[in-house]
Amino acid sequence: MTSPNHPSIRTNRTGKLLDIVLILVVTIASLLCLAPMIHILALSLSGNSAIMSGKVTLIPIDMDWTAYKAVFGNDQMIRSLVFTIGMVSLFTMIAMTMTVMAAYPLTKKQLKGRDLFLFVIVVTMFFSGGMIPEYLLVKNLNLLDSIWSLILPGAINAFYLLIIKTFFSSIPLELEESARMDGASHFRILLGIILPLSLPVLATISLFYAVGRWNGFMDALLYITNSNLYPLQLRLYEMVMNSQVNSMLEGIGTAAPVPESLKAASIMFATLPILLVYPWLQRYFVSGMMIGAVKG
Repeated sequence: MTSPNHPSIRTNRTGKLLDIVLILVVTIASLLCLAPMIHILALSLSGNSAIMSGKVTLIPIDMDWTAYKAVFGNDQMIRSLVFTIGMVSLFTMIAMTMTVMAAYPLTKKQLKGRDLFLFVIVVTMFFSGGMIPEYLLVKNLNLLDSIWSLILPGAINAFYLLIIKTFFSSIPLELEESARMDGASHFRILLGIILPLSLPVLATISLFYAVGRWNGFMDALLYITNSNLYPLQLRLYEMVMNSQVNSMLEGIGTAAPVPESLKAASIMFATLPILLVYPWLQRYFVSGMMIGAVKG
């Protein structure tokens, strides 16, 4: 019979204790990350008196949907939402196409000047022209007050490009050589072999591109003056920073929500759509980042 003090039993107990500690740490960290969003959600669903008295923490008090009625009833917010969804979708497709088309040739050792191209790409990760030169470039290209000013300047991210390039390099060369023996072109190899095997990293980088574009507002603040082209985050930024909530309160009546409740509801309105995309890509997320960053 094994003694309770046997080394293997002590090791199992230590392992279980460490598992419990790790679970507690991860749980606490997760709750801390979720706490701000839960607080915003509670504010958006709470009544005026509870918000004004500072009673709202993580649980709604005096449940009230008036703020959401004001947000969903505002034509400008809905217009910005529709515009942002279309703009993010177009941006992600263009960005992924350009990134893949740039990453694939860089995996070929026979490409002349490949090391120079990679060096230039890496340099752009650490140095940029700056805000003023970028604005002047967009202005000289006549892209101001255009959806293309929000798409073209950020269509390729150097870091994402290197991740996809590393992933492509990890695919066995025998597959490509076999296809070339059958007369397949580079374009056919890319579409028929490389891309189907790269779904994890493609889905992950697509999510990164989409989230980055969805949350961006600084470029829109610089390049866009036409209110019909305001993305959702810029609309939200103006509301939060300038307290421009009067137009949204029109027609609500005497029970209109206080600005804090309306701001919180607008934040949830702008955050939830992109969060709904994540579950569809979750299975690719970890594997895509790990393989693309480690192999090669």
